[in-house]
Amino acid sequence: MSTAVRTINFTLNGTPVTADVKAHHNVVEMLQTQFALTGARESCGQGLCGCCTVLVDGRAVSGCLYLAVFLDGADVVTVESLAASGRLDPVQEAFIECGAFQCGYCTPGFILMAKALLEQTNDPDDEQIRDYLAGNLCRCAAYPEIVNAVKLAARKNKAGSTGSS
Repeated sequence: MSTAVRTINFTLNGTPVTADVKAHHNVVEMLQTQFALTGARESCGQGLCGCCTVLVDGRAVSGCLYLAVFLDGADVVTVESLAASGRLDPVQEAFIECGAFQCGYCTPGFILMAKALLEQTNDPDDEQIRDYLAGNLCRCAAYPEIVNAVKLAARKNKAGSTGSS
């Protein structure tokens, strides 16, 4: 018994791409096997931990649950695109400066979620940050540092938009 393969076309990190996917393949499988992108990681397999976070049309989704066939025509952003210009994104810089990770397994998901939050709210308070990131789990418990990193990234974004550092 063969499983049908469907060809999908979408934008991945700013580049138009094509992928051949089986109906049951999720986004993480497709990103890893067809594009060698490993930032989104399947951990819980239930959409509860945030390690598999990718942005689809600007909205954060769980790549372990989201079927790849649904990406047809979509704009997909992964953590790999954030430093594509050879310079770290302010969110990535802030995570490093604040030590907002230990093992680093959950970090790509947190960074993408923080990026999405900062695109919606340029100056979130602690409660907004915790609420927005509630779907991401850090098994090393770096939560205070993560909140501090998001606040620092917001300040970096403001400084960058005003031309100062």
